[in-house]
Amino acid sequence: MKTLQIKTAQNVNINFTVATVFQRLSAFALDNVVKFAYFYFSNKLFGFSMLDDSLNGDGWTIKAVEVLFLIPITFYSLYSEILMDGQTIGKRLLKLKVINIDGFKPSITDYIMRWFLRVVDFNLFLLLFVYVASLGLNDQYVLLVVIFLFGKLVGFFLILFTNKSQRFGDIIANTIVITLKDDVKFSQTILEDIQFDYKPTYANVIKLSDNDLRIIKETYKTAVKHSDFKTLIKLRSKILEVTDIKSIHKSDLEFIDTVLKDYNYYTQSM
Repeated sequence: MKTLQIKTAQNVNINFTVATVFQRLSAFALDNVVKFAYFYFSNKLFGFSMLDDSLNGDGWTIKAVEVLFLIPITFYSLYSEILMDGQTIGKRLLKLKVINIDGFKPSITDYIMRWFLRVVDFNLFLLLFVYVASLGLNDQYVLLVVIFLFGKLVGFFLILFTNKSQRFGDIIANTIVITLKDDVKFSQTILEDIQFDYKPTYANVIKLSDNDLRIIKETYKTAVKHSDFKTLIKLRSKILEVTDIKSIHKSDLEFIDTVLKDYNYYTQSM
């Protein structure tokens, strides 16, 4: 497996394992099962034949409804990755995640870019394919199949042969797909999962370094695991002393968790 080493602003190295092409294909297959299930059950439930009867054969209206019906499938990976923090259902089941090449959470623009460029990764030469198909020539059948397959395999070959296993959309959006099954798990790094609309509470967290945060997070996780409340009290006191923060949280757990997320918010935004 390929690994990626990211150096943070404080010169702390974090290693990630890049998802393989087969892991990504498996996630892609699972996502297509979800899409097919939506299409199948929705069609069973609403039925376009019933729609045709109710609209008295109004072709334009039927087509418009069909387009609306397909929107959840068309934009599935885009809204899934935005709402599920870099994951679709398939990626979550296989413990894969999209992150920025610098180790941070991608922006909404990054997600939109990698989604839009799927047209290159999986549908290259689609217009040429349609053109050849429209000719209706029997002797063009082999060419038609070759064009279709090659267009679908562009993303596959890019993931397979690029250094960071990136398809074209990843390269342009500056993103990679990592596996969370790594020996050094995502939860063991200083990174935290924060929502795109997250509102920070303590600006003074920037007085901490990446190494400080790593120690805080490791101590915090261990204390929570063993219900060591004395350590949590000491950890909170130390953070307050170093940062001059005026805490608005009464709970040590909530305060430290907020500090971890706030630090990620401010350092990702820089």
